[in-house]
Amino acid sequence: TQRTEESNYESGGIETRQGTVLDEVQEIVHLPNFAKMNRNANTIQLAPEVEDQLLSYIGAVAMLYQDNPFHCFEHASHVTMSVSKLMSRIIAPDLTDEDVGDGNMQALLHDHTYGITSDPLTQFACVFSALIHDVDHTGVPNNQLARENPRLAELYGGRSIAEQNSVDLAWNLLMGADFEALRNAIYKTPEEESRFRQLVVNSVMATDIMDKDLKQLRNQRWDRAFEEASQEESQKDAIDRKATIVIEHLIQASDVS
Repeated sequence: TQRTEESNYESGGIETRQGTVLDEVQEIVHLPNFAKMNRNANTIQLAPEVEDQLLSYIGAVAMLYQDNPFHCFEHASHVTMSVSKLMSRIIAPDLTDEDVGDGNMQALLHDHTYGITSDPLTQFACVFSALIHDVDHTGVPNNQLARENPRLAELYGGRSIAEQNSVDLAWNLLMGADFEALRNAIYKTPEEESRFRQLVVNSVMATDIMDKDLKQLRNQRWDRAFEEASQEESQKDAIDRKATIVIEHLIQASDVS
């Protein structure tokens, strides 16, 4: 399988990235403030061109998976279905169409889910991350991969090699000319593109549960999230930190289940 040879990418609205995917991991992914949705997202119809490109993208991603007993496209499909199911229980727990259209109910759910409910981009990013999280995985742990492919290990600083490679390959594919309409359906502004990438990076990197530094970051974030609120931190940061924890735990739980 062709692996990425460089880690910089060009994309509309985002400056050329320096460093590795791992360098982009943030303690807090910032979600947008509450805004009432005037229609049920489930009633929105995608343009045929977007649907065709989405199907083509999924097919192309499937071809990037290797024929492993576990880290294969079948596994990715199971993780994607699990994340989608868990997400559906978060964003609309037994609500009627009337409930979903109720502005007060929307605001209540927004607060209850730390903002995840009212941001379709976040929801899509979680499912997208599940789909691509093991792209090109060789079926061996990172320490063995470093021995088998020292060039790839050097490219990614010897840490989270498989996960970073998966993000780069899937992202570079999405940035291709064949998926312009799909990208335009996912995000409309440079800010949305940046948030989408940040969500994907944090989510996929969360599947590396063996990296000691990432584990320490997650433990410290958990402690900060559930200790007494700091006077130096805004309420928005505190809420977004909890949202980040929920998002990462969704894919972690689905990946090991």
